[in-house]
Amino acid sequence: MADSLKTRVRWVEDHRFVATTGSGFSLVLDNPHREGGAAASPMELLLVSLAGCTGVDVVAILDKMRQPLERFEVEVEGFRAEEHPRVYTRVAVVYRGWGEVAPKKLLKAVELSEEKYCSVTEMLRPTAKIEIRVELNGEPIA
Repeated sequence: MADSLKTRVRWVEDHRFVATTGSGFSLVLDNPHREGGAAASPMELLLVSLAGCTGVDVVAILDKMRQPLERFEVEVEGFRAEEHPRVYTRVAVVYRGWGEVAPKKLLKAVELSEEKYCSVTEMLRPTAKIEIRVELNGEPIA
């Protein structure tokens, strides 16, 4: 049987919603471009999901490779279509790692996440060109 995840979104006021995940976590969604917008938009949260998904993968893979990662971040920028539905047509992902990590190992971890493990990447791939940049200790390596 396939895995099943569930969430519920409840309208609060204006364009604001509260989402509650099946695992019991809650977050607020809104239209931050409206006056009084007080939370991230669903499309911003999709970018957060991508960054979180691939970030978790890369850290776990580097841990298995016994690479001494000191700090890590993923920055994602999405570019949307002009017409509705305004899907992402291009997504730029920058991986930044710090520590005594072998550059080839970091590149391999990113490659495995991007090509095999990150389901959010795979869901975006049909509509968005995904561009990758990897930096280690402030220097680009790919």
